Amino acid sequence: MRKGSVEYERALNAMVEILRALARQEAQTVQYGRLSTELRHLGHHVPSHEGPMPHLLEDASAQESPDGSLPMLSALVVLQETGRPSAGFFRPARRTPYRRPGDDTELWINELKHLARHYADR
Repeated sequence: MRKGSVEYERALNAMVEILRALARQEAQTVQYGRLSTELRHLGHHVPSHEGPMPHLLEDASAQESPDGSLPMLSALVVLQETGRPSAGFFRPARRTPYRRPGDDTELWINELKHLARHYADR
């Protein structure tokens, strides 16, 4: 699956919908493997830790908030081993347009709170 392809865009749209639904459930987190399984059930082959997954997660956040003013959907996706996002979440969170402050834990917790508030009534 190549970024920019029709297949990629369909997988991206499916991912955004899955993550929005989780955000509406008080910012419930999902493990990479579970997200991969959910996408597979919708007809999208996205391995949990390789291939297009990191690009789709970054693009899901960018699609939802191109200017960085809204919370990052990718904050909901966590590693099974730690229950926290991978480094692939924190790098974009610190870059433009997001520029999120704080150490990793503070940044992530604040993002989850922002997601829960933003999606509470949607």
